[in-house]
Amino acid sequence: MTNKLQRVAAIHDISGFGKCSLTVALPIISAGGIEVSVLPTAVLSTHTGGFTGFTYRDLTDDMQPIADHWKSLDIRFDAIYTGFLGSFEQLDLVTKFFETFKTKDNLILVDPVMADNGELYKLFSSEFALGMRKLCEKADMIVPNLTEAALIIGESYHPGPYTRSYIELLLKKLSALGPRKIVLTGVYFNDNELGAATYDAVSGAVDYAFEKRIPGYYHGTGDVFGSALLAAVMNGFPLNEAAAIAVRFTASSIRRTAEAGTDIRFGVNFEQTIPEFLRDLFG
Repeated sequence: MTNKLQRVAAIHDISGFGKCSLTVALPIISAGGIEVSVLPTAVLSTHTGGFTGFTYRDLTDDMQPIADHWKSLDIRFDAIYTGFLGSFEQLDLVTKFFETFKTKDNLILVDPVMADNGELYKLFSSEFALGMRKLCEKADMIVPNLTEAALIIGESYHPGPYTRSYIELLLKKLSALGPRKIVLTGVYFNDNELGAATYDAVSGAVDYAFEKRIPGYYHGTGDVFGSALLAAVMNGFPLNEAAAIAVRFTASSIRRTAEAGTDIRFGVNFEQTIPEFLRDLFG
């Protein structure tokens, strides 16, 4: 762990209610001892999963002026972390942000939020997937789920359970696009466990992290996982250990949510799991 306060630029939307995106990234990464600067892509009253009548304010027009102001202040980032992007224009703006703030030492992590369970989110077209692929090519690390991974490499989605050979081929195809570190979520080889696979193109190492599967679909877990993963990597953990920490944190948060009977639309009870997360990070 370093004494220098590290800083992340988090480029996500923000939902006032229903824990996901920035309302997840900001507290989790901050708990990891890392400063978070937020660049919101949109403001919603709630997230869009399971809610109707939500408000949506697009902040595309604000993104470049914010980036320009940060550049004028010579603000530097140890990592750039992107999540939900709502349009081709936002993809272009984030690409420009990478070009402006990339250094030889910082980390660009792209979570290509656009699909799940074999389907693109209704907001997106197949052309958008090609745009997201180009963004992933500029990343050092990407964190797709199985559906997003298939879209990024232009192949058909295959439902699980999976084989190790299929997952490892997928990891290497994703890395061939450019990112040297791949974390693939939603991986399972049987119906009892669920987790992530990692690939480090430099070492060639493939690793897996699993926890007991908890039935149900819980909103915001990808953002919980990605934020915990980034915090662990920035605290010096190797990729496989960082993924294991993030899987453990996400699974424990889901477990608490299920035990509390929380409405699954509201997001997972990650707040109560932060003490466990900090023990993993700092002992």
